[in-house]
Amino acid sequence: MRKKFAVLFTDSAREFKKVRTVTACGLFAALALVLNSFSIQLGPYLRIGVSGLPNEMVDVLFGPVAGGLFAAAMDLLKLMIYPSGAWIPGLTLNCLLAGLIYGSFLYRRPTSFWRILAAELTVALLVNVALGTFWLSQFYGKAFLVMLPARLIKNLVKAPVDALILYLVMRVLERAGVFRMLKIFRPAPRSVWGRTKIRGTEKNGD
Repeated sequence: MRKKFAVLFTDSAREFKKVRTVTACGLFAALALVLNSFSIQLGPYLRIGVSGLPNEMVDVLFGPVAGGLFAAAMDLLKLMIYPSGAWIPGLTLNCLLAGLIYGSFLYRRPTSFWRILAAELTVALLVNVALGTFWLSQFYGKAFLVMLPARLIKNLVKAPVDALILYLVMRVLERAGVFRMLKIFRPAPRSVWGRTKIRGTEKNGD
């Protein structure tokens, strides 16, 4: 298990040597900046939007190392282009951790709604709710438990929606042959119920 985990990170680090990785990351960065302009800020503690989708695509396609560094870099870039307050280093660290978690769950794995949902909930509860609320409470001088309920509800509601969006986008791109055209390896996709389709039949996933 430990060896597989090490190989996962090593393979992800090697993705940086490929021209298509750098090109794809540039395209996803541009898309993230465009989507960020449609995000909605609900007070100083809450923000709703889909600008994180390109980050998750990088995590899925290129793994935890590439995804984590991309997410951290994008957090800094968005702050420079769309300044919405002071820089909070802890939130940039959260972006890095989220990329590591998404990549660990989804890199070189079949596209499965339940696996994506598990990754979304892990990031939502551990990174966004627990760590994110802690960083914000320290920065704004507010009590952790006062800020927690609104952020918890927002993340619990948003996680399944984000999971469904990522699942549908991945399935559309796979069926359109986009990854095959770009020579990006993707395992055989699974249906929503965790079953892998093979030549018109189905078999249970692991």
